[in-house]
Amino acid sequence: MSAKLWDGRFKEATDKSVEAFTASVKTDSRLYAYDIQGSIAHCKMLAGQSIITEEEADILIEGLNKIKQEIEQGAFEFDEALEDVHMNIESRLVADLGDVAKKLHTARSRNDQVALDTRMYLRDECKEILRYLAILRRELVGLAGKYIDVVMPGYTHMQRAQPILLSHHFMAYYEMFKRDSVRFKEGLARINVLPLGSAALAGTTFPIDMNYTAELLGFPKVTANSLDAVSDRDFIIEFLASASICMVHLSRLSEELIYWSSAEFGFIEMPDSFSTGSSIMPQKKNPDVCELVRGRAGRVFGGLTALLTMMKSLPLAYNRDMQEDKEPLFDTVDTLKGCLLVYGKLLPQLGINQDRMKDAANRGFLNATDLADYLVTKGAGFRDAHRIVGEAVGYCLEKKKELHELTLEEMRRFFPSIDEGVFDVLLLDSAVNRRTSTGGTARENVSAAIRAAEDELGLK
Repeated sequence: MSAKLWDGRFKEATDKSVEAFTASVKTDSRLYAYDIQGSIAHCKMLAGQSIITEEEADILIEGLNKIKQEIEQGAFEFDEALEDVHMNIESRLVADLGDVAKKLHTARSRNDQVALDTRMYLRDECKEILRYLAILRRELVGLAGKYIDVVMPGYTHMQRAQPILLSHHFMAYYEMFKRDSVRFKEGLARINVLPLGSAALAGTTFPIDMNYTAELLGFPKVTANSLDAVSDRDFIIEFLASASICMVHLSRLSEELIYWSSAEFGFIEMPDSFSTGSSIMPQKKNPDVCELVRGRAGRVFGGLTALLTMMKSLPLAYNRDMQEDKEPLFDTVDTLKGCLLVYGKLLPQLGINQDRMKDAANRGFLNATDLADYLVTKGAGFRDAHRIVGEAVGYCLEKKKELHELTLEEMRRFFPSIDEGVFDVLLLDSAVNRRTSTGGTARENVSAAIRAAEDELGLK
């Protein structure tokens, strides 16, 4: 049986089933580098405060670095009986160094230790996610600039509504992922706070210097309340919420690309390298990458729900329930990064069927609102104009025509003041480029948005 570092008051060995049930090392072993980094900083602080000697700190730091090297080389065997990554490392340090290693845990608890490790891990992962989001935003801006002249149908209720620029559509997603970037960046400020020194819940009697530890580990602030520091998982919940919103955006984009790649739409062609086939139907080319991203959104939502449910009724301070934060956190990080990475590579390889999009935009009375707006300029109230154009659309359906295919005489049956200028209004490009209101789809607006995005991303 592996000796427990906490077994002084126990008379019986831990039941094997309990060891297996309570162990988290299979999950939290990925925190080993942060655990060792935090322990090294803690050693330096203890020595700086004369709580241990400089010689003892040097021995401990050398031992910790040796363990890190062994883990990285695959020569370290984690023991489930030792529960978690912290006890595995400390137990090995005691085995290697003897009594001096038992001083490592002075003035700290696993409660503030795991909070530290998790914050350091999530700090690094947030920075990586921000980098992936920047790549994705860059690709969207690149597509928007490349296809600035492509017109497509805009939809509401999945029905053709008004013509828009394809670039306007891409830039809509740019805005979504820009907000995601802001959320992760702002959340990073709340992650980046040092809890080490809070000990189990009440702080410590030793004369520690948390600010020095924070400086060593790159934390700009230290926690203000020891009870809160060890029981706070808000920073994880906030991250999971931001990740969930980001996955909503990825899932919405996936849904549209799936539709667009179908024969019914035919707006895009998925690259072969990001598609799969059928085991029985030789003709199939399936958008499986997009479907998997759409499906994996549910996993991320589940992680957020799990953490909210776990934390909602926990009293202060630390409770073992909190051990359950790691699996959903790690899974969310891995899932989100994987989705962002694959989309950053997929988007620039999309094949755009420009003619199909333009043809679709020319069918289905997408210029009906433009005709109503035109009638307003001729003296009609908008509600009257709306009714008149509706009647004209009904007439077109009977005659199997589009509004721009009607003759001037036919149009004047509905509103006598219509003149030749109406045909310019009903042109596809005109319908797009006259929408110059802030955020509208006019080419000059979208071009300005692209330039602003390029400035934000440092692409100029």
